[in-house]
Amino acid sequence: MTTRPRSSLARVRSALTRTRIRVGLGVVVLLSTAVVAAAASGGLSTASKEAVPEAPPTENHTVVTESGRAGTITAYQPNGEVRYYNNSRTKYFDVDPVEGDPLTVEYTATDTIHTEGANCGDPPCARNVIERVDLETGAVEVVYERYDHKETAAEWHDMDRIDERHVLVADIVADQVFIVDTETEIVEWLWDAQSEFPLESGHSFPNDWTHINDVEYIEDGRMEGRIMVSVRNQNRVVFLDREEGLLENWTLGGENDADVLNEQHNPDFIPESRGGPAVLVADSENGRIKEFQREDGEWNRSWLWEDDRIQWPRDADRLPNGNTLITDTHGNRVIEVDESGDIVWTVESTLPYDAERLETGAESESGQSARELGLESRTVTEDDGGTDGSGIDAFAFLGGVVESILPHRVYNALIFVAPVWVGETAAAAIAVGLLSGLTWAGLEIRWKLRDAGIRFRLPVSRERE
Repeated sequence: MTTRPRSSLARVRSALTRTRIRVGLGVVVLLSTAVVAAAASGGLSTASKEAVPEAPPTENHTVVTESGRAGTITAYQPNGEVRYYNNSRTKYFDVDPVEGDPLTVEYTATDTIHTEGANCGDPPCARNVIERVDLETGAVEVVYERYDHKETAAEWHDMDRIDERHVLVADIVADQVFIVDTETEIVEWLWDAQSEFPLESGHSFPNDWTHINDVEYIEDGRMEGRIMVSVRNQNRVVFLDREEGLLENWTLGGENDADVLNEQHNPDFIPESRGGPAVLVADSENGRIKEFQREDGEWNRSWLWEDDRIQWPRDADRLPNGNTLITDTHGNRVIEVDESGDIVWTVESTLPYDAERLETGAESESGQSARELGLESRTVTEDDGGTDGSGIDAFAFLGGVVESILPHRVYNALIFVAPVWVGETAAAAIAVGLLSGLTWAGLEIRWKLRDAGIRFRLPVSRERE
């Protein structure tokens, strides 16, 4: 009864000659190499002003920061041309317009210190700065700075100006939020995450325990004077009273509620006067933009946007016209989606961190809530025309399979350290090429040993009955 299967297997083996196997594997390796070479040669770069792609025309100036392989801040004119570019810092993070001067912005940035000296006894260390730049003249002014003893997870990702002298700072390395007088450099108020969260929560203490990556001083509505904080590694957006501390019943998300928020970035508070209380936030590890509405003392999701390309978004701003400006970090783009959820503006960027549409107020301060606008949630697919397909379908399919198998944090970490041109297609081509090459090498070794009369047997064998 086993004659037919064995004869079929024998025919397959006889057809798979060494030459045919070599040719087949060689074709796969060459095809994979061609895909990788094409991706690398056409790769996006913003490492110099000349390499920065122009943006489509829009009514206002747009500023984009990057904090990946190239730290940059780029300002686009309404016609899409680059008006200002700077890459002198290692990383650039949050950027906001200066009130009363729409073409002057303030931002947080970090320099990595690699040499031992008075400012760094054990490299690498970090120099965190808050700077102000006039986009018309290019003049840069350091507002406030501090040196920190390490570089990894030591950056200031966000600050928020309270008044002429005081700024609110998200301090990742110390797991704190503080208000400093930039003239006297005296810290006048401080909140420490240890006062509310156990050390068992979040990541391993003291190595990037909370990753506090965003702060906002609320200036309107019933929450006026309170402070909103993104505690990334605890999957929470919390609200602080400067006298009472954490307002627990206002907390959005939870450590065991990764479906609600998963290592979020840049939440924006929308007050009652504009349809809130609501919070617009980049749900980063879930690859979505979400908005939550405050209803009957609870947070309920009121809006969601995603498409096939979005990967690790880190900012979303609601614009006065009802559109939403989204910074899609691993999608290597900044996009604007209209009230229907269609993409109406895109500029390519390498690992962008934050984007700001000038002349519209800071972040979402002039935008309305999704409920006020009547926005409907939208998932845009290629069939909707929301994503431009590219590359070879087989490799893109394999890349999508790998993405679906790996945990979000692992996949995003791999993308973060890989060259910017390594997308799903190129990553799959690299994996297939390496696997095929290793298989080929293993077969060649096996054939050489067999031709030399060398055989390997298992130390344990089973006798047939």
